Amino acid sequence: MSAPGAGTTELSEHHCPPPPAYSIACMEVWGGSEAFDSAVSVPGNDVHVSCTPHEGGVSGGDLYYVSNCAAGLITRFILADVSGHGEEVASIAGELRRIMRRHINTADQTRFAFELNRAFAGLELGGRFATAILATYLSSTDHLLVCNAGHPRPLRYRRGTGGWTLLDGHAPGVVASHGKGGDDTGVRNLPLGILHPTAYEQYALRLEPDDRVVMYTDALIEARDAAGVQLGESGLLEMARSLSEDEMADAGAALRSRVLAYAGRPALDDDATLVVLRHTAADPARPTLAGHVARVAGMLGLGGVDSGPGLGEGGGGAIAHAANSRTGRHRSRHSCRTDGLLGAGRL
Repeated sequence: MSAPGAGTTELSEHHCPPPPAYSIACMEVWGGSEAFDSAVSVPGNDVHVSCTPHEGGVSGGDLYYVSNCAAGLITRFILADVSGHGEEVASIAGELRRIMRRHINTADQTRFAFELNRAFAGLELGGRFATAILATYLSSTDHLLVCNAGHPRPLRYRRGTGGWTLLDGHAPGVVASHGKGGDDTGVRNLPLGILHPTAYEQYALRLEPDDRVVMYTDALIEARDAAGVQLGESGLLEMARSLSEDEMADAGAALRSRVLAYAGRPALDDDATLVVLRHTAADPARPTLAGHVARVAGMLGLGGVDSGPGLGEGGGGAIAHAANSRTGRHRSRHSCRTDGLLGAGRL
């Protein structure tokens, strides 16, 4: 984790060996909005999260979360860019955690996105909204499911071809589905909180070992050069395509450094966050006795762990979450649900 107030340039350079990745346990929701630059470990993927709040702040308007289901079969990633800061973001972060926990054992995320949008629309935030990427990894099939709520398109690197592309429902090798909720209006994939009901589509892609997926917030593509030309998605894609093999080891840091060089300044004009997945295809680890206890407790709706840079990570610093309220139990009472998701048109 970076020290509060650390500059963007410092976050872009690694002069020391990286610390061991924090391993996210079953039934854990990890994340926050605080400055952070390190790795986390989940089944099937190495993940690097880099969050730099604007002007060296301790926290900002970018929210990043990772959750792991009761059996380690479903890992979910969320990157959201909230149009605000301070207390408004804190209330949104709490609501996002709560809904994420309710859906922690469910792979299909279109309903999750629908519920998030409904919750954001119901919060009294003075017109605030959030763009978001929701991505769910299924370790049993190596598929990544993605919902995009008005957010910049992720970057995808395919080791087999050595090529980078923008990732959406029309990209090569991707299968898309129709959205759920709000279909009568024909409105789809809007940022969270703009309009309810809104339908959300999801698409699926199969990851091969050493593939990458880069999710990021709009500060990177809104960077401008000395002539005032905005970088844009296409400019960021070209930067990714120019990365060397050595730079691929920390693609997020390399991309950030190139964006800063393009802008000709040491920091960007907004919160900037990257979440980089490197697919390892590793199966979930065999749970320990403590892991079995946590899994059973989670399936009974008795608990889980909330953790992150602002809450402490693991051990005594993590907050044990007793998810035993009537409103938050029903998803945790079942084992992970992946049945039939990729077949029969359900995706």
